[in-house]
Amino acid sequence: MVQDVDTHLNDEVHLSPALQTKPASSWGVKVKKRLKIVTPYLGKFRPTVGQCCHQCTPESLGKTPGQKTSLGFHNVVAVDETQIRYRGWLVRRVCCVLFVSGCNVYPSPAGDRLHRVRQCIRVQEALAEEHAAPTGPCCMGNSNRLSPYHSLMNTCISPCFLRFGCWLCLKTLGSVFSSIQVNLNHLAALHQASQQGSPLVYVFMRQSILDYVLVPLVLFSQNLRVPYTFCPQRISFSWLRSILQKVGVVFLPFNALTEDDAEADNMYSPAMTALLRELLSEGQALSVSVCGETGHGGQWLARIRQVIKEGTVPDVSLVPVGISYDCIPDTGLPAGLTQVGLCSSFRCLWSLLWSQPSSSLRVHFAQPFSLKEMCATGRCRVDGWRPLQELLLPAVLDGRTDDVEGQKMMSWILPSQYAPELIQSERDLSTALTLHLIYSTTSCMAVMSTGLVASLLLHRHRKGVFASALCRDVAWLTEELLFRNKDVGFGGSLPEVVSYALVLLGPRITVVSTTSRLAPLKDPFVIPRPSLDAITSLSVHAQIVTHSFITEAVGACAVSAMLYEVAGSGVSSRVRRSKVHAEEVKSDMEFDVALCEMQLTQRTLQLCHLLPPGFVPPCQSSYSFALDAVDSLVRCGILVMEEVTRDAPVCDLWRKHRGLSSWPTTDDPDHSDSDCEEPDARSYKLSRPSHCPEMIFFLCSMLAGHLRALCWATEGVQHLATPMPVAECVAQIHSHLRNRAKQDKHYESCTEEAARIAVRTLTELGVLVEERQGSGTSLAVGPLFQLADNRQKLQLFISQYLYS
Repeated sequence: MVQDVDTHLNDEVHLSPALQTKPASSWGVKVKKRLKIVTPYLGKFRPTVGQCCHQCTPESLGKTPGQKTSLGFHNVVAVDETQIRYRGWLVRRVCCVLFVSGCNVYPSPAGDRLHRVRQCIRVQEALAEEHAAPTGPCCMGNSNRLSPYHSLMNTCISPCFLRFGCWLCLKTLGSVFSSIQVNLNHLAALHQASQQGSPLVYVFMRQSILDYVLVPLVLFSQNLRVPYTFCPQRISFSWLRSILQKVGVVFLPFNALTEDDAEADNMYSPAMTALLRELLSEGQALSVSVCGETGHGGQWLARIRQVIKEGTVPDVSLVPVGISYDCIPDTGLPAGLTQVGLCSSFRCLWSLLWSQPSSSLRVHFAQPFSLKEMCATGRCRVDGWRPLQELLLPAVLDGRTDDVEGQKMMSWILPSQYAPELIQSERDLSTALTLHLIYSTTSCMAVMSTGLVASLLLHRHRKGVFASALCRDVAWLTEELLFRNKDVGFGGSLPEVVSYALVLLGPRITVVSTTSRLAPLKDPFVIPRPSLDAITSLSVHAQIVTHSFITEAVGACAVSAMLYEVAGSGVSSRVRRSKVHAEEVKSDMEFDVALCEMQLTQRTLQLCHLLPPGFVPPCQSSYSFALDAVDSLVRCGILVMEEVTRDAPVCDLWRKHRGLSSWPTTDDPDHSDSDCEEPDARSYKLSRPSHCPEMIFFLCSMLAGHLRALCWATEGVQHLATPMPVAECVAQIHSHLRNRAKQDKHYESCTEEAARIAVRTLTELGVLVEERQGSGTSLAVGPLFQLADNRQKLQLFISQYLYS
C-alpha cells in the first residue's frame, strides 16, 4: 500500500482503513526513480556452492570437474528456436513441441518387475510371518496381500507420456514463473557423473508439490535420465494415478492415507526395498524428498543403503538439490497434504494458471558424492551421540557445565516403525546420512531477493525503514552472504533488485510515501504488516538467511546471555577482574565487559543442542561448532581478544631449568612442546564500533522466534491434561503459542511448525514422556518436570538467550 505523508521518520506508522485500500501500482516505480543506481556487487565473482563434504567424502570432492570459466545460467521455461535445429516463423510458434520431441528419453518398461519383486527373499519372509502356512489355501491370501503394491511395481517411464507431460509442465510453469534458472556448471558435473556407471539419487527438501515436478523437468530438458520420483501422496482417481505412473511417479499404496500408515504395514518396507533394488539394478535414477521438520524421507535413504550393503548394486551417487523460490506459488495443495483427488487437482491447476508470471526460482544441483565412500569407510561417525537429557539437564537443573559435550541423538528421524528390519547401528548410520543430506540440501540453496529483504525487515527494521536505507542494507547483506560462499538468486542494479522484492512481498508489507524537509524527493518508507499471515510469511522467507548466519547468530545469543547475566548481577566483570568493589553497572549497558572464553564457549555449546536439524553440520562436533561460532564473532568485528598480562614470559628458560615447569616428560613421538603449555584463560570484550549493538540484536533476532516458541511451550505444559495423543498435544501447544503471540505480537513464534518442533524438543528433554497406549503414542508430563520449579528453571535457561 502507498500513503503520502509529510513527516520525518517515525517509530511507528499507522494507516487508516481508507488509506489501506488505495492501489499500490505506482510505488514500485517510485522506488526506482528515487534511488541512486549503484554498481552491483554480483559481477565481481560467483561463489562455488554445492561441493561435497571434505571430511566424509574426500575422494568424491577430488572428482570435481575443473571448469575454469563459468558457463552461466539457463532458463528452462524460455524455449526458443535457438535450442532446436529449425528456423522460421512457423517454427517459432511450435518450438516448444519441437524441443520436447528432440530431447533424449531413456525408456524404462516395467517388464517382469512384479514377478521379480514377488520372488525377493525379504518379501517371501514377510509373507511367511503373516501366514503360518505359506502353501495351500494361503497362497491366494499371499497374492491378495501384495495386490495394493501391484500398481507401484508396474510404474514405468513411457517416452510418449514423458514428452507430453514435460511439454505440459513447460507451458504451465511458464505461466507461473518468469524464469527457472539452473547453473550450467552443475549440469556439466551431472553429465560427468552419469557416465561413470553409478545410478544417481537426487535428494531435495519438501517445500511444495511443485518440487516433485521441477527436478524431472530440468533433467529432461538437459538430456539427462529422468528419475523415478517417490512422492508421498495418495491419488484417489485411478486414471490420473495411472497416467502419472507412466512418467515414473511412485505414490503411496491405495490402502494408506499417509506415510505413517504405509510404514505401519508390515509388507510395505520389504516391497519398497525390493522395488528400489530392481530399479537400481536396472541403472535407473531416483528422486526422493526429505523433510527437515519431521524427518520423513530418511527411510528411503536407509533402504538404498541396505541395497548397497547387500551388494546388489556396487554404489550410487547422491546429489543434493536446492530449490529456491522467490515466492512459493499458492497451489491450493499444501506440502503436507497426502490425499489428492479430482477437485484438488483442478484447484491446483487453476491456482497455477491464474497466477501472474512474476516470480522466479533457482535450482542448484550439488556435486554428486559416493554413498559407499561416506558410509562404508567409517568417516561418518555416530558413536558420540547422547540423549538431549544427558547433555542439558545438568546445566538446566543444577547449573553444571561440565557435561555438555557430545552430539545430540535424534532417533525421531528414523523411528523403529520405519524400516523395522534395520539393526540399531545401521539405523543410526542412516539417521546420520539423512541429517547430512538435510544440511547439504539447505546449504546449496540460493538466497533470493525476497528472503534477503524479508530478513532485514523482520530482524533489523521491524518498525520500518526508508527504501534508500534498505538498499544500503541489501548491498551490505549481499556482500556478507557472498563472503560466506552463499550464492544469491538475483542480479541487476540495486534499486531494481529491491523494487522487485518489495513487489513480490507486497501483501506482507506496507509502503508509505513520505516527504522529508531535508530531501525534496519522496523516499518510500517500508513497514512489515503486524499481522499473523504477514509475519509468518516473512519468517519463512528469512529462514535461508538464518541458515547462512547460523554460527554468528548462535555466538551472538551466547554473548547476549552473558551480558544479561552481568547486567543482572549489577557489577561489571571488568570491575570484578580489577578487584574493585561496589561499582554498579550503569543503566545504559556498559560495553567494557570481559567475557571469559571458556564460559562463552559453554553457553554457545548449550545453545547448539537446542537447534533443530539442518543448522549444524552433522559431521562436525558440537564443540567444534561452538568454537567456530565464537571465532565468527571475532571475524565480524563484534568481539576482540583482550590482552592478558602474564607473570612470566612465554619462554621462561630459568623456570624450566629450576624444575618449576609443569611440562610433562613423554616419549610419545607425536608429542609436541606446544601441547604441554598451560592454556591461558583468554577473554573477549565487545568492540567499540557504533554498529556493534545493532549487529548483535540483528543476529540474536534470527533465533528469537525458535527460542521464544520453546519458552512459551514450556510455559504451556502446565495447562496440558496429560496423557494425551501426540496430535492433540501439538494442537494445544499451538493454541497456547497463538494466544501468547496475540499478546506479545511475535507471530513468527506461533506457527504450527514451531509447535511441532517445540513438542519434540520438550520430549527429548524429558519434559514430555512418550507412553504406548494401544496402537498409538501418548505424551505425559515427565515426573521431573511436574514440579513448577523445574519448569521455571528450564524456561529461564532458554530465555537467557533471548535479547530484550
